Amino acid sequence: MLMAYWFRLTILQIGFWLTWSLIPIVVEIIPAVFSAGILLFKQFRKKRLEMPAKMPLITVIVPVYNSEDTLFNCIRSIENSTYPSDLIQIILADNQSTDNSFQAFAHAQNVFTDLHMQLIHTDQGKAKALNSAIYESIGTYIINIDSDGILEKHALMNMVLRFENDYDVSALTGTILPQKKLIKQTRGFWRRLLQRNEYFEYAQAFLSGRTIESENNQLFTMSGAFSAFRKEALMSTFLYSTTTIGEDTDMTFQLRERLKRKVVICSDAIFYIEPIPSLGQLYTQRQRWQRGEIEVTQAYSTRIEIKHFFNNFLIRRMILDHTFLFPRMIWLFASLVLLLFNYSPVLLGMSYVVIYLLYVMMEIMNFVCVQLLLGDFPDERHFYSSQWWVALTMPAYNFICAWIRFVGIINSMTELSHWNSTKFDAETRDIRTVIRDDIYRFKSKRR
Repeated sequence: MLMAYWFRLTILQIGFWLTWSLIPIVVEIIPAVFSAGILLFKQFRKKRLEMPAKMPLITVIVPVYNSEDTLFNCIRSIENSTYPSDLIQIILADNQSTDNSFQAFAHAQNVFTDLHMQLIHTDQGKAKALNSAIYESIGTYIINIDSDGILEKHALMNMVLRFENDYDVSALTGTILPQKKLIKQTRGFWRRLLQRNEYFEYAQAFLSGRTIESENNQLFTMSGAFSAFRKEALMSTFLYSTTTIGEDTDMTFQLRERLKRKVVICSDAIFYIEPIPSLGQLYTQRQRWQRGEIEVTQAYSTRIEIKHFFNNFLIRRMILDHTFLFPRMIWLFASLVLLLFNYSPVLLGMSYVVIYLLYVMMEIMNFVCVQLLLGDFPDERHFYSSQWWVALTMPAYNFICAWIRFVGIINSMTELSHWNSTKFDAETRDIRTVIRDDIYRFKSKRR
């Protein structure tokens, strides 16, 4: 009887551990191991790009909205680029700024006299600004960059070389990284920790995640902060959509799904952005991204069926990246229910430790891959390597982001889409108000 008891207990616990860790293992750990192997293989077989006999004229479009504090540095990064200045047309598309952005442009004109710059005024909205500037462009390639970031000096050259060496490529997205200098200057432990996790996330998302997506022309979205196009391909689209907050994702789908063109990442073209200033900003940003993805996916997917999981990457992405958010959240609340079924709190606690260690292992694998991909950028690689310990905090950061995306999905079902999502403080205040009113009504009925 005693042996039978221990045998049943062992089987029960094995079943518990396997079930509890099934979602992270199947959905994230196994794909991460597989992707790491592909990245390592590709990195060791990487080919050097050849210089063309004649470099083409390019157009750099910079949408501007209240950018007086960052615009000059953005333009200076174009000036410092290794791409010949006389082959760059710069169009600043001001969509109704209310600050002194024009003065920043005028100052840049006086300082960088060799740059060919022009300022145009457009209707408000980033998509409208980009569309207006596209019609003014004369370059063979059109490159869009945000006004609050700076280019790595080889970024434009590497983008053009990638186009010139692969004529099947119609559009590219660059690698986006937060500026390490600003991260080092950040005051406050929690803000600095948030920004270091964000840096880790961006490095892995672009240098690891999107590199894998590019292999089979399955890049889900080009970055709105830094993307490039063959002009003839861009002019074959409907241009940037003004009816969605995910105009960059919509453009990606137009090129790949509607025109059947190739869209990939140029991992060695880096654009540096300002690090996220607060958790509240992260909350509104990720909700906006989540809503944009849902809007575009809904527009381009007529039938989402589980039977097409393996032959349709869009369905696979929706199920793994969005649908599995719900069981992850439910699994968390299931802990309380398991306690009611007399599961040991120690056993539950150990299960969370095991899942945490699995996620840390996944972060370490991504860490190694990103280090290899940063081989041509020693300063960036050194900074990234010095942040190795962030692999220990990334599971918690990703868990927070998953909750934000979960809220974004819920809000997209109940609210009209708009660029500025409700801030965290406002939503918290609304929740407290609803709870207080419900308690008041409940007490009133009991009287």
